[in-house]
Amino acid sequence: MAERWATFDCYGTLIDWMGGIRTTLAELWPEHDADLLLAAYHEVEPEVQRGRAVPYRQVLAESLERVAHREGLELAEDDREALAESLPSWPPFPEVPGALAELRARGWRIAILSNTDPDLLDASLEAIGVPVDLRITAAEAGSYKPAPGHWERFFERSGAARERHVHVAASLFHDIEPCAKLGLRAVWINRLGEVSELPRVAELPDLSDLPDVLDRVVEP
Repeated sequence: MAERWATFDCYGTLIDWMGGIRTTLAELWPEHDADLLLAAYHEVEPEVQRGRAVPYRQVLAESLERVAHREGLELAEDDREALAESLPSWPPFPEVPGALAELRARGWRIAILSNTDPDLLDASLEAIGVPVDLRITAAEAGSYKPAPGHWERFFERSGAARERHVHVAASLFHDIEPCAKLGLRAVWINRLGEVSELPRVAELPDLSDLPDVLDRVVEP
């Protein structure tokens, strides 16, 4: 029987991406509404990424500059790298280490498909503390999700059988929608209580019940 593979988005699914960015924005501009700035950042970053293969550090810096320009805020030259510098300290969600460790104990192989740079992802995986079998970053994929490059590289490098694979992610735009287009099964981690008609094999508020759910989707 072929191995079972679970692929994961990292930021927003395993690591508190929004919390990390919000904290940095609040530190840069304490007089402004951090939630408003976070919403602006959320809109800007996909525009910066679209159709490009530049390092994620550059994406973070350019996105921060665009938010500052859009909101009429000052951004000192020394602060352009604030998001990349803070990213290694962004914490995993509380249930994540235990859920990933349980998946490994049940025989699942784990891969991370992330829109980031290899060294930044390494820092985040060290914070999670559970080994993974494979990682595909934007550098290896040559593109940013929702482009299909991450999944193409994953199947090339892992040899995984599609019927023994499930993708797990929080972002509708970056992950769940492209999985639907590619005909891949996905579990949506709906941490924000959003609503969507996109197809998925399961929807969960966090990863606490994920091992049992994945065992039902792909039997041992």
